[in-house]
Amino acid sequence: MIKFYGYKKCDTCRKAEKFLQQAGIAYEFVDITENPPSSEEIAAIAEFAKAPLKKLFNTSGVHYRELKIKDKLPVLSDSEIFALLSGNGRLIKRPLITDGTRATIGFDEMNFCKIWGG
Repeated sequence: MIKFYGYKKCDTCRKAEKFLQQAGIAYEFVDITENPPSSEEIAAIAEFAKAPLKKLFNTSGVHYRELKIKDKLPVLSDSEIFALLSGNGRLIKRPLITDGTRATIGFDEMNFCKIWGG
């Protein structure tokens, strides 16, 4: 089963949900702000998506700016990044979608077609 970490008020998440629904793909929705993925899940998602860790951050978010993450990123270890993200779902770029072997971060229709079909 696909796990969809998102936020119902997020336009990007709504676009991603619409894509999955139109493609007939079943998923479990998890509110990323209330139940962010664990450090282990975030590490796995980054690996499955073959994404640099900085791509996991919601760089346009208020929390990202308030916490000055951009300045801290160069000196944070991978485990510190995973702990930071798992402790605050608003720092995570959304949606995060995974089936346990593949993952996408954010919404890009061409990438969704490639990874999730449709």
